[in-house]
Amino acid sequence: MLQIGYKLMSEEHGPAELVRNAVRAEEAGFDFAAISDHFLPWIEEQGHAPFAFAVLGAIAQATERLGLMTAVTCPTMRYHPAIVAQATATLALLSDDRFTLGLGAGERLNEHVIGAGWPGRVERHERLAEALDIVQGLLSGEIENYRGKHLQLDHAWLFDRPKRKPSVVLAAGGPQAARLAGRKADGLVATEARSDLIEAYDAAGGHGSRYCEISLCWAASEGEARATAHKYFRWSAAGWPVMAELPDPEGFAAASESVTPDDIAELVSCGPSADAHLAAIDKYVSAGFDHVILTQIGPQQAEFCDFFRKSLAPALRARKAA
Repeated sequence: MLQIGYKLMSEEHGPAELVRNAVRAEEAGFDFAAISDHFLPWIEEQGHAPFAFAVLGAIAQATERLGLMTAVTCPTMRYHPAIVAQATATLALLSDDRFTLGLGAGERLNEHVIGAGWPGRVERHERLAEALDIVQGLLSGEIENYRGKHLQLDHAWLFDRPKRKPSVVLAAGGPQAARLAGRKADGLVATEARSDLIEAYDAAGGHGSRYCEISLCWAASEGEARATAHKYFRWSAAGWPVMAELPDPEGFAAASESVTPDDIAELVSCGPSADAHLAAIDKYVSAGFDHVILTQIGPQQAEFCDFFRKSLAPALRARKAA
């Protein structure tokens, strides 16, 4: 059954506002909310980067039924996977088993801050595979020690661990990562409407939920939406191979200097029309995704939640029933 999620953009909103946005999302009828986990925003205009796990703890207490997740956390550099597992177990208990851990290979933007450098792609995926072993093993209570090529665990276990292991889902930008998700994770996350990622995930033994993130910008006019999307989201035009490597907001500002509002409108559905946004969502549903995370770009979060409740939710509920 199709589940609809709301993206908590920690780069665009402060911690108290993120909690308010989550409460609005629950009231508007979203099934779950997914928070980005950043140390720095992509560009200066976004202006925020609170600690995602602390915000989730507050949201767990401010909501009653809304599912929660990270989308996504890198468990290999800035966080050791043991700390990620401990945070996951705690959030699962605080939220009465409403938390799902989303993991990914990370970006230099967030991970370089600890001063350990930024490894190449092969090492990043090796680290991610080892981190998955540690996180899954601690959450299931099956390991206390681990010695990998890059990561180690020494006589560790979780005292506060939920009876039901939280789901761990993995972000994939290509078939290799999708296969890793199929082997070691409980679900898949993607940002492109690519059925080949789901096929690779399934072929590797994956059988869990398939999450996708869809960026859009509701506003009273298409022109206003395009301007807002350009101001806050132009960094995304570079694509993930570039986004993983740039070190700071200044780098993203320089890389996106020539991006126009029309360029962003090619990537993001913009404006007041429900049909335009539904068409964007349908591409992902047709590709095989069953958990859709909607990212409303910009400050108009309350207005978007109202638009979702009145216009998008009824149409999406019809798709759920189909």
